[in-house]
Amino acid sequence: MGETGKEEYKIQSFDIETQKLLKTALKDPSNVDLDKVANVIVDQSLKDSVFSKEAGRICYTIIQVNNMPMMALVNPVYDCLFRLAQHDSLQKEEEVDCLVLQLHRIGEQLEKMNSQRMDELFSLLRDGFLLQEGLSSLSQLLLLEIIEFRAADWKMTDAAQKYYYSEVTD
Repeated sequence: MGETGKEEYKIQSFDIETQKLLKTALKDPSNVDLDKVANVIVDQSLKDSVFSKEAGRICYTIIQVNNMPMMALVNPVYDCLFRLAQHDSLQKEEEVDCLVLQLHRIGEQLEKMNSQRMDELFSLLRDGFLLQEGLSSLSQLLLLEIIEFRAADWKMTDAAQKYYYSEVTD
């Protein structure tokens, strides 16, 4: 594995042109059509739920390049998060974990860009937590933790951290 000094991303499943587009977006987002980048990422995420985690990492990196959220990515990222908040996805611990991880990473920034969509997303998550049957204990714990995390203004108290994450290891 060649060291490039930068984090490597799993984009080999894309054609050469799309790989080039994504690599350029990761290095210098101002030199690409971010709507096109966002559509590529969302389309692949919807086809391959495992890629959703990688999509979150890519979007996070693109956002960090300019040290501010990019409006072109906000709605596609929300679209992916909404997909992960659907009934069938909440049944899969890996997808709930991915959703919660992304909300921890970029939830606060996304809410600043579009609080209405965040309210809608958390309404889905709350309903999924309260009403959906068949959720695993870990999925329930993760959903409750992210609901509390947002309610605490995207901060985790030491007591909450100890409670939620000591439960996972028990």
